[in-house]
Amino acid sequence: MKHRKVGSVMTDDVVRATPVTPFKNVAALLAAHRISGLPVVDDDEKVLGVISETDLMARQAEQFGTGHRLPLTRTARRSAAKVRARTAGELMSTPAVTVRAEDSIAQAARTMVKNRVERLPVIDEEDRLVGIVTRRDLLEVFLRPDDDIRAEVADEVLVRILGLPPRAVTVSVTAGVVTLEGKLERSSEVLVAVRTAGQVDGVVAVVNHLTHRLDDTRQRPEDVTLQGLSGDHWIRGL
Repeated sequence: MKHRKVGSVMTDDVVRATPVTPFKNVAALLAAHRISGLPVVDDDEKVLGVISETDLMARQAEQFGTGHRLPLTRTARRSAAKVRARTAGELMSTPAVTVRAEDSIAQAARTMVKNRVERLPVIDEEDRLVGIVTRRDLLEVFLRPDDDIRAEVADEVLVRILGLPPRAVTVSVTAGVVTLEGKLERSSEVLVAVRTAGQVDGVVAVVNHLTHRLDDTRQRPEDVTLQGLSGDHWIRGL
C-alpha cells in the first residue's frame, strides 16, 4: 500500500532559532507566528534541540515556588537550568526527536506518541532541517474523502493483495469507517482483509461482515501461505 508521507503534510517554511537566540526573542517568535514550539539549529541547519511553550513557562512557574531545593534527578536539574536560561541553547530540550520526509504519517504519529511530543522537525539525508510536522498536520489524513478510501481498499487490499475478483467483496465507507461484506474462501483471507484495510490511510475503523467457506485458522502459517496467499503479501498484511 502507498501510505502518505510526512513530506506531503509538513510545513517547509520553518520558524527556527539558533543556540544564541535570546530568551525574549524566542518568546516573540512563538507569539508572532502563533506557534507552540520551534527547532533550534546550528550554522549548518542541523537540528540541535526543540523549544516548546512549556520550556518558556518554567520561569513563570518558578515565581510561585516555595523555596530553593537542590535538584536530585537529571530531569529536575534540567528543569532548574531552564528556569535560569537566557538563550535558546540553554532553553531547548535535547536530543531532538526528528523524522524524515519519506517516513509515513503512521510512523510519525507513533514517534510523537512514544516520545510525548507535539511536533517533529523533519530532516533530510544529511540531517538538515527541511520542515516541521505537528499533531494537527498528521490528523489531516483523517480528512481523506470516503470515496478515495473505498477505492484503495477495493483495488489495493482486495484485488492486489488478496487477488480477489474486483466485485467479490462489497466495500462501503462512511465517515472513514470501512464496511466489508461478502464471502471469501478461507478465514485467513478474512483476517488479512480486515487488518490490511485498517492500515489504509484515513481509515477510522473496519466493520467486518465477511464470511468464509473454510476455517484454516488451526493450520500452520506456512500451510496457509502455500494455499494461495503470496508470502510477501501475507507478512505485510499482518
